[in-house]
Amino acid sequence: MPLIEHEGLKITIDEDGFLVRLEDWTEKVARVLASREGIAELTEDKLDILRFLREYYTKHQFFPIVRCVCKNVHQPNTCVTEKFMDPVKPGRSPACRTPARK
Repeated sequence: MPLIEHEGLKITIDEDGFLVRLEDWTEKVARVLASREGIAELTEDKLDILRFLREYYTKHQFFPIVRCVCKNVHQPNTCVTEKFMDPVKPGRSPACRTPARK
């Protein structure tokens, strides 16, 4: 499995870039993974989204619908797509790479 080393951190990810172990997630790890996805800065709004996604995934073992995320972090209905999706790179939101995939 790929290993990312960054400023003393050792982050194990799978071939798709997902964390292997859910318990490895920290905000510092999130910043490293975001950087790898081309997201230069994780603002507090973005971190709120990631925290909610992580909590929801931990509890339910799947990701919530986007509207549910935005409603629960008190942001506009398009918060995930506005803050994490690149219209030039279609596909899954990098926000979903933060929690480990089972």
